[in-house]
Amino acid sequence: MLLTIDVGNTNTVLGMFDGEKLMASWRIKTDARSTADEIALTFRGLLQEHPPITGIALCSTVPAVLREMRIMLVKYFADIQTVIVEPGTKTGVPVLTDNPKEVGTDRIVNTVAAYALYGGPSIVVDFGTSTNLDVVSAKGEFIGGALAPGIEISLDALASRAAALRKVELVRPRAAIGKNTVEALQSGALYGFAGQVDGMVERISEELDHVTAVIATGGLASIVIDESRTITHHEPDLTLIGLRLVFERNTSE
Repeated sequence: MLLTIDVGNTNTVLGMFDGEKLMASWRIKTDARSTADEIALTFRGLLQEHPPITGIALCSTVPAVLREMRIMLVKYFADIQTVIVEPGTKTGVPVLTDNPKEVGTDRIVNTVAAYALYGGPSIVVDFGTSTNLDVVSAKGEFIGGALAPGIEISLDALASRAAALRKVELVRPRAAIGKNTVEALQSGALYGFAGQVDGMVERISEELDHVTAVIATGGLASIVIDESRTITHHEPDLTLIGLRLVFERNTSE
């Protein structure tokens, strides 16, 4: 059994694979103040009703959590084969950017999975703390992309800076023309972010000549995908699948 761990700025997502099959997954909040012992306690509570794990694959965009994860792995899982995705890890993805080391490991892992599942050229739209558009070439290379503020942090900023506005539930309003403040906010968030993604996908597609797939992933993807005209696939477990593939590439021998 392989445990995959994707540490994001807001949430940490865990998945347990039996071969290629995802048997279970969990989403917990990311807390940069958590110690290695606290993380281990949480993980053991989640895993206690499942078969023992035989491998771990990890990527993290939060340095403080990654440090504690390393301590936890040494202290509690020292006898288990572990792959941490970082510069130097064999991913099979050439990173064709000005500074490859600054590219988030989750974006590389998503590229691995997107190319394996859908080929290229393709675009991964990751709806998380930030909205990431990652571009995969026809050869499976990571060639760059775009970053924008995520849906939730944008709404949080709006509510904190505008005295008459507040946070609202992210659901489809009756119409694009909101008849009250709540509907107006829902319209701007839902249709506005869908339009942002569609506009960026269209611009990127023009630069690539054609795109075979536009894959949505991330915790907030389900909110937007039905309103987007350019997203062709929804794969909520894309990063976990990519971690499984990277683990296999580094342990196959």
